[in-house]
Amino acid sequence: MLDNNQIASDVIKTPLSDALSERYLAYALSTITSRSLPDARDGLKPVHRRLLFAMRGLKLNPLSTFKKCARIVGDVMGRYHPHGDQAIYDALVRLAQDFAVRYPLIDGQGNFGNIDGDNAAAMRYTEARLTKVAELLLNYIDDESVDFRDTYDGENNEPLVLPSNFPNLLANGASGIAVGMATNIPPHNILELCDAAFFLLDNPDCDDDALLSFIKGPDFPTGAELCEDVEVIKEAYRQGKGSFRMRARWHVEKLKGGGYEVVIDEIPYQVSKSRLIEKIADLINEKKSPLLGDVRDESADELRIVLQPKSRNVEADILMSALFKQTDLEQRFSMNMNALVDNGRVPKLLSLKGALNVWVQHRYDVLLRRTNYRVLNIERRLHLLEGYLLCFLNLDAIIHIIREEDDARGKMIEQFNLSIEQADAILNMRLRSLRKLEEGALQKEYKNLKSELKKLQSLLKSHDLQTKAIQDEIVEVKNIFIENEAIGKRRTLITGAPDIIDFSVETFIEKEPVSIVYSEKGWIRSIKGHVQNQEDIKYRDNDAAFRVHHAQTTDKMFVLASDGRVFTMPVDKLPGGRGHGEPLKVILDLPQNVTIIDVIIHETNKKYIVAGTDGRGFIVAGDNLLAQTKNGRQVL
Repeated sequence: MLDNNQIASDVIKTPLSDALSERYLAYALSTITSRSLPDARDGLKPVHRRLLFAMRGLKLNPLSTFKKCARIVGDVMGRYHPHGDQAIYDALVRLAQDFAVRYPLIDGQGNFGNIDGDNAAAMRYTEARLTKVAELLLNYIDDESVDFRDTYDGENNEPLVLPSNFPNLLANGASGIAVGMATNIPPHNILELCDAAFFLLDNPDCDDDALLSFIKGPDFPTGAELCEDVEVIKEAYRQGKGSFRMRARWHVEKLKGGGYEVVIDEIPYQVSKSRLIEKIADLINEKKSPLLGDVRDESADELRIVLQPKSRNVEADILMSALFKQTDLEQRFSMNMNALVDNGRVPKLLSLKGALNVWVQHRYDVLLRRTNYRVLNIERRLHLLEGYLLCFLNLDAIIHIIREEDDARGKMIEQFNLSIEQADAILNMRLRSLRKLEEGALQKEYKNLKSELKKLQSLLKSHDLQTKAIQDEIVEVKNIFIENEAIGKRRTLITGAPDIIDFSVETFIEKEPVSIVYSEKGWIRSIKGHVQNQEDIKYRDNDAAFRVHHAQTTDKMFVLASDGRVFTMPVDKLPGGRGHGEPLKVILDLPQNVTIIDVIIHETNKKYIVAGTDGRGFIVAGDNLLAQTKNGRQVL
């Protein structure tokens, strides 16, 4: 047992800040490399890689029967991934959702959720197996093509990366939030990626623009339209970072009597259909979209959202432009191509060429490793075949040695100059293998293996032959998706930046008189009509009126804060008159130390005197106080 002096001698003194920073850095690096960011070589995070590898171990290939997801999750958790079962199941579900993943890696049977945002059924009810795409990722994994490591308990081995005969990072994209960095890579079309990779192998010094002649832009599983200028798209891929505008795809259907309906066929990526329809319905109920009369969901196997205009005189383009501005029918995808490079150790922001080149170089590495593995196996087999053929040439002598000698193996090695492996193989031969027919088969196998060995040795020595071999594999992958047009064909239409339609959403707001009531305690509400007798207005206990403004629903209100900012609030979006309203500070999300000085209604061409507590100030036009963001405008 240690005494107090011995314990005290083991204490290491260090500043708290150093200890915290050292441990936090270790945590951050662990999160980045082992959880949140994908490996640029196979495009997978550890949980996804372990899922696919475990399912392969369960022999869940594309032609096998399905197995319960609970069995799969249990196997992954028990053998490879010591984390919560629900987190593993959520990862499995996403890899099976064709509206979330461009090329699903898991084939699910049962309720795996839908585009409405409904969750999948419990894992005890659903079943799964691998898809052909997942099989491409796992090809040659038994041929020492990648490194393995011990699992967390040391009982099994798991791959550090998959061989990945499929450009998964760009084909399926990835998203994740780590400590101090994040990734958000959009999916792309596999046929375009194959063409670009083929070109890159022939032209390793090409730039991003050359590859962008093949890859037009993201290809989302839900289709829709990408509305950006070509130059904006190119610059984003050069930098590895940028933003793309996505819009729903729609068309007009004529009705009897001269009317029409707008039908939405495809919605932006990662938008919930049910929430989108709910938002559109709210606009109608709150009279914030006066051009729209009704919305219906007629979706079955195909998505179909029907919008009915309020009048046949409303132009469809103007109606949709208003809805693009007010709803998730238009969304932005923020691309951030962070991934792990240098054998999965270093996070890096990649350009298009950088991301594709990492995969191409990985294919070279896999090709060389599996070729070397095959060469060793062929050499080992040829060595045994030489022993077998020698046995057939000296069959009577071999039989005599086996029958008469106590140390038959040693005698054969001495008399025929055999190796231990050859001698053991001869001793382990079955008697029926001594037929003349078997000798012919061995000679044929020997000849074929010699020919294959010569080709493989040439491949190992020639970079051009390696390039040709990888290009042939890419062509094979491309042909798989050419034959399956439903999954291989581009879904997202790239249209260029949309034409600007000169209108304002505010012009469609129904103009109605309202009274804006702001109390001394900071509560605000909007009462219909212009209240003439302010004594009729009720307040909370110990509260009273501070400002009561007569306005219209189309007006804007300025909120002056003590930190010198001015916030702009549309009057139609203020809380309704039922109850006592809501605290204005909460609506604006103001810091605790910031107070509200006053609220005023914006009037065109009106000027204001703005001054600080020290008495200094200036005159400012009301239009210059208008803020475009929710953070307000710093005026003073």
